[in-house]
Amino acid sequence: MTHEDIWRALDALAAEHGLSASGLARKAGLDATAFNPSKRIGADGRARWPSTESVAKVLAATGAGFADFAALVTGAAALPRGGRPGIGRRIPLIGLAQAGGDGYFDDGGYPVGGGWDEISVPEVGDPNAYALEISGESMEPVFRDGDVVIVSPGAPVRRGDRVVVRTQRGEVMAKELKRQSARRIDLRSLNPAHPDYSFELPEIAWMHRIVWATQ
Repeated sequence: MTHEDIWRALDALAAEHGLSASGLARKAGLDATAFNPSKRIGADGRARWPSTESVAKVLAATGAGFADFAALVTGAAALPRGGRPGIGRRIPLIGLAQAGGDGYFDDGGYPVGGGWDEISVPEVGDPNAYALEISGESMEPVFRDGDVVIVSPGAPVRRGDRVVVRTQRGEVMAKELKRQSARRIDLRSLNPAHPDYSFELPEIAWMHRIVWATQ
């Protein structure tokens, strides 16, 4: 999730309600200039992020849920026409430890087969989205045992995103994309007690973006 992703999501949410960035800020009870493009970069050239309080006020004012906002962060339309929050739907669910087994994904990394459970989640823009239940402590403190992450195969992946990666050897891991070049990817472990990884691109079967977590 990058600085540009968050601001794009706020702009998209404003547009879906027929508002400008200033109009969205006013609707949320914020200063009208809070979301202006000039406020997104500081005087020192560093990126400025909207506060979590500002985002919470925007969601409350528009009636959007966090899942709706997360979908917009991926570039998908989160709300149907009329500006109402999307209804829930059921998506496939398995444990992260199971995901490395055969028969759960096709060659493109899309869920297949009858071994999946299902979970009800707020509307997610990607029709191929699936859920993984975390087990163990390898992803603490970001994700803990029992948390469920929602994964979008169709979402664009950028440096700094949290991703689920499957290697050609069948290993499945949740990491942060540290860097990607034309030849390799570097992954940062979410738990600092665990090592980082680096792979040549041919070693990777697929890489999908985590767009939401139930915690």
